[in-house]
Amino acid sequence: MTTLNYILLAVADPLKSETFYSRLLGVQPVEKAPTFVLYVLPNGIKLGLWIKDEMVPKPLPAGGVEVTFSEPDKSAVSATYETRKQRGVTIVQEPVDMGFGFTFAAQDPDGYILRVFSRAENPR
Repeated sequence: MTTLNYILLAVADPLKSETFYSRLLGVQPVEKAPTFVLYVLPNGIKLGLWIKDEMVPKPLPAGGVEVTFSEPDKSAVSATYETRKQRGVTIVQEPVDMGFGFTFAAQDPDGYILRVFSRAENPR
């Protein structure tokens, strides 16, 4: 079985994105260059930031992908929201209960949606 363990985002400036993601994730990249930055997160997932002008095939515009982070409960989602808001991260959806759980969404410098949620006890 193939394992999904790597997310690669097309970004305008990997070093600018590195500043944003290092602060957001609370970890430093394991690889850092002007055209590519790589994180290996504590849970093993890898996040790559590749300069979009060098990608083949050419990437589609941001917007069809969300990078999602789960939290154990509503209070943890609210705490993460407050932290991101205080750090100046652009919030595109205020905290709200939705069918799948309690959530909010922010945006990275390239327009990718960063969703944080806690799962609803009885999802619709």
